[in-house]
Amino acid sequence: MKALFTPSLLTGNEMIDAHHKELFKRANDLFESIENGESTEKVQETLGFLADYTTYHFSEEEKLMDEVQFPKTDAHKEMHAALVEDVKNLAVKLAAEGPTKEFEEQVNKKVVEWLYTHIKVNDQELAEYKNVRSQMDNLQ
Repeated sequence: MKALFTPSLLTGNEMIDAHHKELFKRANDLFESIENGESTEKVQETLGFLADYTTYHFSEEEKLMDEVQFPKTDAHKEMHAALVEDVKNLAVKLAAEGPTKEFEEQVNKKVVEWLYTHIKVNDQELAEYKNVRSQMDNLQ
């Protein structure tokens, strides 16, 4: 399985785009560790790297939302919290069952597909709002 970062996922915000590319890299590292038949402990470590970076990214993105007074901040933060919860549940599943094909499919569905949708809709909207806000600030 492979998570592809495509040009359609670019938001135009340098920080957000760099973070998203790193998230996809870490998702691919996780898929690779599963496909290479690495131990449950190694896959757990790789999932931990993805989870940690996700938390970091969300924190930075939420700072940006607060900074530009994004009107949909609360809803956006709720979406972030839902993904964090899904990743925690995946960690529990991994600990209980090991790195199975079903686990890999759940990572794809609950993390990668979520990222595609969230980036194309919600993060794109945030980036556009920030750009408009910056342009308005420059006019003053």
